[in-house]
Amino acid sequence: MHGTIERGSDAAPGGAALDESAPNAMTEPAPEKGKTKTFTLGRVVPLAVLIAALIAFFVFDLDAYVSFAALKEHRQALVDFVARYGVWAGLLFIAVYAASTAVSLPGGAILTITGGFLFGIVLGSVYAIIGATIGATGLFLAARSAIGEPLRARAGPALKRMEAGFQENALNYLLFLRLIPVFPFWLVNLVPAFLGVPLRTYVIGTAIGIIPGCFVYASVGNGLGALFDAGKTPDLGIIFKPDILIPIIGLAVLSLIPVAYRRFKGGDAGRPKEGA
Repeated sequence: MHGTIERGSDAAPGGAALDESAPNAMTEPAPEKGKTKTFTLGRVVPLAVLIAALIAFFVFDLDAYVSFAALKEHRQALVDFVARYGVWAGLLFIAVYAASTAVSLPGGAILTITGGFLFGIVLGSVYAIIGATIGATGLFLAARSAIGEPLRARAGPALKRMEAGFQENALNYLLFLRLIPVFPFWLVNLVPAFLGVPLRTYVIGTAIGIIPGCFVYASVGNGLGALFDAGKTPDLGIIFKPDILIPIIGLAVLSLIPVAYRRFKGGDAGRPKEGA
């Protein structure tokens, strides 16, 4: 109704008319300005647990078990375990790989080689990819909750621009970072958490981006028994050999072609046409 109605509707105390188009303050309170995400205990605990586990790993010298010497010593027991438990052994390997990645333990290449040794090239690669993706996602979520969201809430213009640029081509950039083996895996796990990369994009980019590296190291692991019998150990730097590194770099460059194309088209759109 648009006519005059009883007191308490259109008429305000003192006879002032209320604007019907104004938002209803009783039902739609204005959001609080300046409210930002803070460092709460619930946000920090998951990341703190991962950091504590990493410290404990070195304090108790557990790194001695992530080595070719330990693998050579226990290889028959591991082979027998896989033969006995089959798929369950594969699930356990995935769980160990995921935990190792989430805690950012060194030795990811050794674990992937172990997967190739125990399960073959295909299954070893698949198990490593699944485990690494789960673990990286766990670290990503913990870092995003504890640090990333509060950091972005307080970010200045420079970080905002960087965040916007990264998010615009998040999958392409993430693929590039994952494919190039010179970037530490743990660092690539953390950077997207600080730049607001969506979870789905992060998972897809991680799973696809680590396929070449996992396949290379699983292939090395497939011949590990012969190397041990010859008194040798695998070369972890094999991925940097030109015949392997160059194709991987080629894939990384291909992942950035869509970014370059969008930038080129954007530049063309901003140029005045001839004769205009």
